[in-house]
Amino acid sequence: MGYISSMSCLLLAKRSIKHMEFSLITIASGFILVLFSMALGWIDYRTHRLPNKLTFSLMLVGLLNGYITNKAIESFIGLALGYLIFFSLEYFYKIIKNKEAIGRGDAKLLAAGGAWCGWIGLPYIILIASSTGLLAVLFFKKNLLKSNGHIPFGPFLAFAITMVWISSTYIW
Repeated sequence: MGYISSMSCLLLAKRSIKHMEFSLITIASGFILVLFSMALGWIDYRTHRLPNKLTFSLMLVGLLNGYITNKAIESFIGLALGYLIFFSLEYFYKIIKNKEAIGRGDAKLLAAGGAWCGWIGLPYIILIASSTGLLAVLFFKKNLLKSNGHIPFGPFLAFAITMVWISSTYIW
């Protein structure tokens, strides 16, 4: 019995490894995504700003990655939908509460996440970013809370985008 379960585990592992994409393009794309995510997360944490040069570059490379991996339509829809989701939240919250909640940089970063992960990855990005943001606030509130009462969301978005892209590329 133990032999059969061991063999089935080995066959499952072999099948999983066979479907992983370890091409040079995928590895280079992942490296670029991780570098940009780290930079954007750090900059947003320190300054509460997400520079357009980095977010637009990340969008462009995400769309290019989608084109190379034959997922251009999903990437483009993800880019547009990602921006519209956070832009709509920002717009309606400002109308209802008459104050800003989500920055436009977060909308651009979610758009970049949509370009990288496709529209299907957007709910996972938002879920992971929100969950890690809530956990961070619970445990590190003093370090995260700035003098204006705002908490940067970019680091959590960047982390979530990277995790969803890695899992969609190597696991799903």
